[in-house]
Amino acid sequence: MAAYVPVRWVSPLLYGVVLVGGLYSAAVGPDSRLGPTAWRTAGFVIAIGALFALEAAGRRRPDARVPLLLARCALIGAVVLLDASGLSQVLFVLVPFTAYFAFGRTAALALGALCPAGLLTAFLLTAPGWYRDQERVADLLMLCVGLVLAISMAAVAVGEQRARLELEAYAARVAELSAATERNRLARDIHDSLGHHLTAMSVQLEMASDFQSLDPGTAQQALNEARRSVRLALGDVRQSVRALRDEATRPTLAATRPTLAAALAALAQDGAAGPRVTVEVSGDEDGYGAVELTALYRAAQEAVTNARRHARASQVTVVVRLAGGSARLEVTDDGRGFAPDAAAAGFGLLGMRERVHLVAGSVEVDSSPGAGTQVTVTVPRGNGGEVLAVDGRQ
Repeated sequence: MAAYVPVRWVSPLLYGVVLVGGLYSAAVGPDSRLGPTAWRTAGFVIAIGALFALEAAGRRRPDARVPLLLARCALIGAVVLLDASGLSQVLFVLVPFTAYFAFGRTAALALGALCPAGLLTAFLLTAPGWYRDQERVADLLMLCVGLVLAISMAAVAVGEQRARLELEAYAARVAELSAATERNRLARDIHDSLGHHLTAMSVQLEMASDFQSLDPGTAQQALNEARRSVRLALGDVRQSVRALRDEATRPTLAATRPTLAAALAALAQDGAAGPRVTVEVSGDEDGYGAVELTALYRAAQEAVTNARRHARASQVTVVVRLAGGSARLEVTDDGRGFAPDAAAAGFGLLGMRERVHLVAGSVEVDSSPGAGTQVTVTVPRGNGGEVLAVDGRQ
């Protein structure tokens, strides 16, 4: 069992009460049996002081559980022998009380049973007929009551500490999962938005370099498109910074967001080079929320970007069917294709699948080397109420 922290004020409070009671008894009147002496009172005070010091040592060295328990038992025994008032017997309740925190319930119950057994043995050895003495019987009963209360209090305290530790562990797991979810979301957004624009810039700059001497007009158009991609990329970076700072930008930007058809049309026109992209959108966007439409757009963006950058395709077709119950996206190219299993670890397809799965959709990739590629995405109809998120913004 893991060691818990005892309630710190209980032991010092009892030590203080016993110290005051013992000194008062020594000052008021002598004990008829043993008689108060200076050395006995001094030893009593020293033993109480040692108990206070033991509590401080226990806070500094909580791992030394067994030595602390043995030392506490020895010092309590010494206090009981030196105390003239008899009040110090209450300190026996601290033995199972502190043991509960260090060793658990079983050890505390065992030690709790030993305390009245020890007191009863002392009565049998030193006071024959003790059971006819109401004071001794009352002492035994009060000790039993104190032990029950002390063990109960320790059980409540340990239960509270255990619940707090479990709650802290749960909160840490939730925070870790939330951080991982947010990292994945940011990774998808960076790949889908900033990565798309950087890919477009790379293609456009390569085209500008190739046509610089052959067709200056085409090269200049490619440079213009590259500058446009730079501006869009900078906008994405600023938007990501605003999102990380938790600025509420959605309400002020909602009215300017394009429809899915307009966003896909802009995607088809993006870039001065590469395959010809045709877009066909049918159906009504009403009833589809921002997350569903964004998932469709990002999937189309990823498929078109891959066709432009890797597939060496001459024709890309984007078809979207917005039906009453679900939406279906098909992106087909006539490029060189690839083996889907070999590309399973790619960040693009991984982010596409994660985004679509978040809206309970599905992704199918049909491709093989030399046979082109077809990406099919199906998402169910959502509840609507938001606008399409394009280039990392909503």
